[in-house]
Amino acid sequence: MLSFWTGLASNVIGITVLVYFVYFRRHFRRDLVLAYIALSMGIFAVTLLLSGSGAGMGLGLGLFGILSIIRLRSDTLTQEEVAYYFISLAIGLVNGLHPDPAWLAPSATAALVLVMFLADHPSFAPRTERQTVTLEKAYPKKPELQAALEELLDAKVLRTVVVELDMVRDLTIVDVRFRTNATSAAKSDSSFAHAGTFELANGQSTARNSSSQNGTKQDTWSR
Repeated sequence: MLSFWTGLASNVIGITVLVYFVYFRRHFRRDLVLAYIALSMGIFAVTLLLSGSGAGMGLGLGLFGILSIIRLRSDTLTQEEVAYYFISLAIGLVNGLHPDPAWLAPSATAALVLVMFLADHPSFAPRTERQTVTLEKAYPKKPELQAALEELLDAKVLRTVVVELDMVRDLTIVDVRFRTNATSAAKSDSSFAHAGTFELANGQSTARNSSSQNGTKQDTWSR
């Protein structure tokens, strides 16, 4: 009985920390918060019942595997969100089994949450990005393609995977992984700040002009 309550508390605390304090603060997708919590608690409940019945655990895991495939195919998820999906599943499964000794399930849950916290930390490769780029020219040679992408993205191209090369329509679709330049990122941030200041100044001057015009009209009306 102690292992059951320990597993339940570990599952609730673990999925809460993972979803609210790790995932949502970084990815801001509210619908998946509900999905992750429901998945973890559902896995916990069904695993708990299957472990105490005559049904084999293989049957239960197979059913959840089928449901997981259907869920992942029903919506577009990023690879980061798929990782959180399977960690939520693992947390519910580990705590639903609540193996002896009682501290084993909480320790495994804490380890899973810690792994996701570190692996998905914003400070890890913050300037490394991935995009699918469509170019209005066919680039059959890789050096030319890489030079065009670096000029277009103002970044260092790390790897390119050509998705489509159409010589008839003069088109190239490429999956590119690149690292943005620190100088270009700083320039974009500063230009955004100057643009915001300029718009704010324009808004203030417009407000002053409108107020002065309103004051003139009011003086004219008073005469």
